[in-house]
Amino acid sequence: MKLIIQIPCLNEEDTLAITINDLPKSINGIDEIELLIIDDGSTDRTIEVAKKMGVNHIVKFPRNRGLAEAFKAGMDACLRLGADIIVNTDADNQYKGSDIPKLIQPLLTKKCDIVIGNRQTDSIAHFSPIKKFFQKFGSWIVRKISQTDIPDTTSGFRAYTREAALRINIVSEFTYTLETIIQAGHKKMAVGHVKIGTNGKLRESRLFKSIGNYMKRSANTIIRIYTMYRPLKVFMTTGFIMFVAGLCVSLRYVFYYLHGNGNGHIQSLILAATLMIIGFQVGLIGLVADLISNNRKLLEEALYRVKKMELDSAQTDHSPTPKYSISKKRNIS
Repeated sequence: MKLIIQIPCLNEEDTLAITINDLPKSINGIDEIELLIIDDGSTDRTIEVAKKMGVNHIVKFPRNRGLAEAFKAGMDACLRLGADIIVNTDADNQYKGSDIPKLIQPLLTKKCDIVIGNRQTDSIAHFSPIKKFFQKFGSWIVRKISQTDIPDTTSGFRAYTREAALRINIVSEFTYTLETIIQAGHKKMAVGHVKIGTNGKLRESRLFKSIGNYMKRSANTIIRIYTMYRPLKVFMTTGFIMFVAGLCVSLRYVFYYLHGNGNGHIQSLILAATLMIIGFQVGLIGLVADLISNNRKLLEEALYRVKKMELDSAQTDHSPTPKYSISKKRNIS
């Protein structure tokens, strides 16, 4: 059983060594533990520190692509390197490495496909009250639309089985945390969670400039991914609301018309017709989107099979990935 711990990095020369030193060197049930760094266009000594700390594999981007792309590239590299379990953690030492055995235990016992660390955000001292509130509120929304029970949906401390990693397809350019949970929920994967601890704050978050910015981008991600998996519900609900609104306006016009005041409310009739036509068209768009969604499911299944065949072939002939440069201290076994 091979575990690879991946760490996305952007200018982490000051914190990377601390993070790596905190990671476990051996875990019961795991035969091999390897470290993989995704250097997301760092301009400091991140790679030099990684090599000095004995990191096994380094994926390097020539320029910054963002956290979602770094996560996706790391997952792909881990699969190519033969990982049976993939753990993702942050380079700022936010998460306790000693919690990794607890994190992967449900995967070893085959109770879960994905496990996410619950930071218990109420207990994090450096989180402001407003940040704690929005963390809870956002997690509640994601739980509802993903049909999971994850209490801390923005936690980046998570573990995936090889099979789960093969089936996850990241399309967001912002962050992977919400998208992977929504995808996993709608793909009927077993998603679990365990309580974890956190270390003291070493630096400010680089993912977003402000809570407002984070909320806006997260909302866009949630709406987009949910619409991908439930287009009929989204468009039909929207169309129905607009159609009913138009119907109500038309009844208002009928009321005035029956009382002899119809000529003075012709605008209501125009508005009603417009709303009802748009509502009907939105409903039709929902039907078309649902057909596209079903086709996407077939494409995802085909992609899953292609990935498996490609990875099996890559492990046989040790062929490198063409999407990015990956350096390793030893050959893939």
